[in-house]
Amino acid sequence: MNINIHLPLFTHAKPSPVQVVHTGADWNKYWLDSLKSNKTIGLVPTMGALHEGHLDLVRQAKSDTDIVVVSIFVNPTQFNNQEDFDNYPITIKEDLAKLEQEAADFVFIPKTETIYPEKPLLSINFGELETVLEGAFRPGHFNGVGLIVSKLFNCIKPHVAFFGQKDLQQTGIIRSLVNDLSFDIKLVIVPTRREEDGLAMSSRNVRLSAEERSQSLILFNSLTKAKEELLAGKSWFEVQDQIKCDFEETSLARLEYFELIHPEVFTSYSEFDMGQKSAICVAAYVGKTRLIDNLPIIP
Repeated sequence: MNINIHLPLFTHAKPSPVQVVHTGADWNKYWLDSLKSNKTIGLVPTMGALHEGHLDLVRQAKSDTDIVVVSIFVNPTQFNNQEDFDNYPITIKEDLAKLEQEAADFVFIPKTETIYPEKPLLSINFGELETVLEGAFRPGHFNGVGLIVSKLFNCIKPHVAFFGQKDLQQTGIIRSLVNDLSFDIKLVIVPTRREEDGLAMSSRNVRLSAEERSQSLILFNSLTKAKEELLAGKSWFEVQDQIKCDFEETSLARLEYFELIHPEVFTSYSEFDMGQKSAICVAAYVGKTRLIDNLPIIP
């Protein structure tokens, strides 16, 4: 799908139809134009099913860069659960309408065979990050994230890339990727967008039944409760034990982890220290839907 733009390329005087590209070759001619015009390119990588959290990334990209490219690709290599991949919502028409409303410049929607013409032989291992939190519960997930983000960086060649804080450990993975592979790309992490009741926005939320949606608030409520009690002087052991009990008493929620960590290196703390950077990370199933969230304690 290609929508013709009748305004001068890269002009933001008023909203214009978003331009859809499907291959790196399609994008290259626009990228060359951007080089000639000395324009900065911002990339917002997504898997579609866009919500306000994604759109916050787009708005930040529009504020920080001249040309905004949003990618939409449900990446099979980062799913360690085939059912999760099969059930991931696909809402391309609605996504394009939202991006046009936000005046994004380009949307990159590649086919799977374009991204992976053959089964990838390369495997990316992120060391200790593979053994904790998401790495421990989703083996192979970060390898898939590293592969697709590397491909997007090489294809789009952005100056700045935008990611959400909700996937906190993923932001650490991307930082490692940029540093270790010498990508000349600035990373911008945008705060988590939440529903009015506190639930972190996620494309997976649409899979929750009404009762599950109600019980899913235990994730955010546990984070805020734990933060308050830590700052009030309770030990982390006491706080963590209480949260585990709260989950056991919630019929549709099953806790995977609830950890106090360093938000940059992701090592776990056994005790809370006001002098150390810290955040709490949580992952849990509510019904059959797996949700994650986090909350900084000491930024």
